[in-house]
Amino acid sequence: MKHSFRIEMKQTNKKKRLRQSRGVWKLLLMFIAVMFLNTSNAQQPTTLYLKDALKYALEASQNARKANLDVENSQYRIDEVRARALPQINGSGGLTYNPILQQSALPGDFFGRPGETVLVAFGQKWNANAGVSFNQTLFDNSVFTGLKAARTTVEFYRLNKQLTEEQIIEQVATSYYRVLVQRQQLGLIDSTIKNTQKVQAVLQSLYDNGLAKKIDVDRIAVNVSNLRSRRQQLLNAVELLQNQLKFYIGMPIETPITVPDVELATIRAQAILQTDTVDVSTRTELAVLKTQRTLLEYQRQSTKSEYLPNLSLSGSYSYQGLSNSFPIFKGQSEGANWFDVASVGLNLRVPIFNGGATKARIKQADVAISKLNEDIAQTKLSLNLAYENAKTQINNSVITLNNQQENVRLAQEVYSNTLNNYNNGLATLTDLIDAENSLTEAQTNYSSALLDYRVAEIQLIKAQGSLKSLLN
Repeated sequence: MKHSFRIEMKQTNKKKRLRQSRGVWKLLLMFIAVMFLNTSNAQQPTTLYLKDALKYALEASQNARKANLDVENSQYRIDEVRARALPQINGSGGLTYNPILQQSALPGDFFGRPGETVLVAFGQKWNANAGVSFNQTLFDNSVFTGLKAARTTVEFYRLNKQLTEEQIIEQVATSYYRVLVQRQQLGLIDSTIKNTQKVQAVLQSLYDNGLAKKIDVDRIAVNVSNLRSRRQQLLNAVELLQNQLKFYIGMPIETPITVPDVELATIRAQAILQTDTVDVSTRTELAVLKTQRTLLEYQRQSTKSEYLPNLSLSGSYSYQGLSNSFPIFKGQSEGANWFDVASVGLNLRVPIFNGGATKARIKQADVAISKLNEDIAQTKLSLNLAYENAKTQINNSVITLNNQQENVRLAQEVYSNTLNNYNNGLATLTDLIDAENSLTEAQTNYSSALLDYRVAEIQLIKAQGSLKSLLN
């Protein structure tokens, strides 16, 4: 009996373990299914080329949108100023109850009571009226000047929109190239880690066979660890720069993007002749300032118009009712009297003296125009300076880029020779690590020089007033 009981208990425990095992497998399969669904539903990264980034920014950037709204709002300003030249029509209505009528003192002679003063109440207790009035400006020079200024305002905001777009293009293009170069440096680090790990594997094999020292194995392990730390720093830098790029173009920060690598061999660095010049008078910055000066001149004309007379035509029509009882809308047979009133007038206002306020405002406008002329002259100098600096910077970048490219070639040659000598026992591990570090530094410097050239190229394109060409 005891033996059979033990067998039954074993069989029961076995079935229990089997059920538990099946439950575990079911949970595991469910977990794998959920992970698969989440992975399949994950948002795929968006491949972002420079042209795509620029076009996206011009549509989604908040600054670009605000510039478009300013252009739209300028049209409404024209409508507002135009309304001043159109008839102004207003309707009115009212109902008044006078519980106590005002009395007037009249001689008693009118009432057969000579020598006395009689108080007589005039009017009715109820008074109703409904009417319409209009006013039409016939001559007001400030209105016509305001219409011209409003049309110029449209041009001002259109140019300001163009300037905003150029600033967005410059900002996005610079940020894009920074991401690109960081990714390029990340690729260099990956290549360096791969080569170093090969040397580490060889050195570990030599150490296992008693042909290398433990300190050499540890030193190259430390070098690999430092390279991995550097790689992690570059990964963080790329992530931060990509977030900054998405912010500049107005893309949601959580949107995954991929900036495709560019072959360095496709970049053709070109120097600029120092004798080259550019016509800065066509730059958007100057066009904005000149349009702003035109607006100030219109403002001065509008202020000067205060010396001129204004002529307007006005008219009104009303229908009034008087009664001592309510409702007042009863007919005349019930004591309600209704009558209409109309008037037409020609109004002339001639300014004579206002204490010199108009003259002071004109002088203030003159000062504002003079200050803006100085800003225009300074902007011209600044744009010419920017072009000369851009030429110098891009020429220096070309020289630096060529030097760094030669340094990479030499460092690669030194590293290859040192590695060959190390494998043949003719060089120390220190020599190999130094050669490898020199190669990494040369490649990093070359990438930095490439960034400097790209940034200088953007500044040159900006100085030439051709930032929109990056969209083509």
